[in-house]
Order: sequence, then C-alpha cells, then structure tokens
Amino acid sequence: MSADHRPLSPHLQVYKPQLTSVMSILHRLTGIALAVGTLLLVYWLAAAAGGPESYAAAQAFIASPIGLILLFVWTLAFFYHLCNGIRHLFWDAGYGFELPTVYKSGWAVLIATVVLTLLSWAIGLAVM
Repeated sequence: MSADHRPLSPHLQVYKPQLTSVMSILHRLTGIALAVGTLLLVYWLAAAAGGPESYAAAQAFIASPIGLILLFVWTLAFFYHLCNGIRHLFWDAGYGFELPTVYKSGWAVLIATVVLTLLSWAIGLAVM
C-alpha cells in the first residue's frame, strides 16, 4: 500500500471558491464587522453625552479620512448583511433553492449592496 499524502477531509485548498461559499464567509465577516463597528457608534453616543468637547473630538475623528473609511466599510457591511439576510429569509421559507436562482439571488445581493451603499453615501453627502 502506497503512502497517500492527500488531505483526509475537504478543506479550502481542495475546493475552488464559489459564489455561494464566498457569500457565506462574507455574511459571517460582515456580522463581525457590524458588531465591531457598533463600538464606533457607542463611542459617538458616549461622546455626545460627555459634553461639547468630547463630542467635538468624536466628530473630528469620524470626519477624518480613517473615520470616513471605517464608516463606509460599516455601511457596506450593513447593506450586505441586510440584503443577504433577506435572501436567507426566503430560503427559510423554502424559496430559491434551485441552483440558477441561488446564483441570481447572490448576484442581486452583491449589486444591491453596492447600489444601496453608494446611494446612501451620495444622499448623505448631498445633505451635508
């Protein structure tokens, strides 16, 4: 019997990434990003309760390039998690399990994420 050096169970090095697997991983990562990003919201609210000086410092951080990038990534994670969560609700109801529908809904989630994120930022910047 020859020694076989193949992996004993499937893992990421064996399978090519597919839309469904990448979206599943992204859904988990965006959940984590939302939880971590909520800390920024808590900081902002605590600064607002702390008085004008602490609120001004929080506003300055959020308006900085790093703060805006964090806010943009949080917005992107929010809309992805929202749209993919709605997709999962349809799956929970028993709809959309056909393979072509799975891929169409996956692409719809990605497109909706980008459109909603850019639209919300465009509206937000127009109001400022």
